[in-house]
Amino acid sequence: MSENNDSSEGRFGRTADSPTVMQNVDAAARELARTLLRSARHGALAVLRPGDGHPAASRVIVTTDFLGRPLLLMSDLTLHARALAADPRCSLLVGAPGKGDPLTHPRLTVFGTASAIAADDPERPALRERFLARHPKSALYADFGDFRFVRLEPQSASLNGGFGRAFELMPDDFIDRPAGELETTAMRARDHINAEHRDAVDRIAAKTGYEGRGWRIATLDRLGFEISRGDALRRVEFRADAVAGGGFRSAFVDLAEGKR
Repeated sequence: MSENNDSSEGRFGRTADSPTVMQNVDAAARELARTLLRSARHGALAVLRPGDGHPAASRVIVTTDFLGRPLLLMSDLTLHARALAADPRCSLLVGAPGKGDPLTHPRLTVFGTASAIAADDPERPALRERFLARHPKSALYADFGDFRFVRLEPQSASLNGGFGRAFELMPDDFIDRPAGELETTAMRARDHINAEHRDAVDRIAAKTGYEGRGWRIATLDRLGFEISRGDALRRVEFRADAVAGGGFRSAFVDLAEGKR
């Protein structure tokens, strides 16, 4: 994405003569954006308060659907649910700070519109399974009558990778393309690996810098997967798109054998 791309002006609040420190979006920025969003367990959701339109922020638990779009679970009784019912525009901030200055740690803000998943929507069972795979304790209330899964359809995003690393992203920079029945194939691959190759998951985790044993694959997509262990959730990316690289088996063999 060019710094002088006219399509980004206005959308990101800039005018033609506004100075910018934004960098060109490259593969590293796209991977960082995917990692921040898809490994997030929670985030800050900003909405417009009904009645006066005042900005309101709430902490929400987060998953992503198979394409990488944010998926939330919320009660109709909450302020943010009522706000989204009145005006679906919102933003979601993800990225947990570590040691030292919080502003040196990467974060991503996704701007978009939210839509609730109806109870009889054919997608709901798969979305529910995916959400509970990352947040198993949510099974206690996910099916309560006042709770809804809500999906955020991204329109743009702002990525801050730390001081001097700012990027303006469009959805195709961090959201995957649809791929037919690939999601069903991915779920079968995940279940097989968790059942038959637990040691391989631990080896992949160790090679990627995540210590300990007992990791399992929580969710999987065409570009990588999330592993979980207790309350920890980590993103691991494949060397290449699983569709183009020979399928999920080849992608996992490459990682397990240290070819990453």
